[in-house]
Amino acid sequence: MTKRIAVFASGNGSNFQVIAEQFPVAFVFSDHRDAYVLERAKSLGVPSYAFELKEFDNKAAYEAAIVDLLEEHEIDLVVLAGYMKIVASTLLAKYEGRMINIHPAYLPEFPGAHGIEDAWAAGVAESGVTIHWVDSGVDSGQIIRQERVPRLEGDTIDSFEERIHAMEYRLYPEVLESLGVKRHQE
Repeated sequence: MTKRIAVFASGNGSNFQVIAEQFPVAFVFSDHRDAYVLERAKSLGVPSYAFELKEFDNKAAYEAAIVDLLEEHEIDLVVLAGYMKIVASTLLAKYEGRMINIHPAYLPEFPGAHGIEDAWAAGVAESGVTIHWVDSGVDSGQIIRQERVPRLEGDTIDSFEERIHAMEYRLYPEVLESLGVKRHQE
């Protein structure tokens, strides 16, 4: 049986695109109605949904709507790819152990929303990419896989960020496959 995945993204959606080009994605969800990931989904023929926290009375109601969407589509694995909301108890109660996240730093170093910028500002010789299970903390779940990315002489923050993203694009598909997600049929 093929695992059904949904990808969550808040912005550009470059990791979503890499995933969707290699794996069947049941749908993409964004917490921003104007996120570019929705355009990427449309161009790839992937169904998409978007609603925002401010449209709900509270975060529990927002996450309950997400859970309904996931259950309606019989999702086995939730793949966070630049989803910039902290996952709370309503969603975790149903999907903990079935939700993974990618983080652009070598955890536990530089958790939070600005992993690349924080690593750069700290002047580290290397950072990296981490894929981990989502738990109730911020980038604190059990690590599935991580790889180091060196900061090279002459790097700018842009070139450093570009290499980190290149590592993400290689690593996420490898991890999905290792978790039993089947690639598109040839």
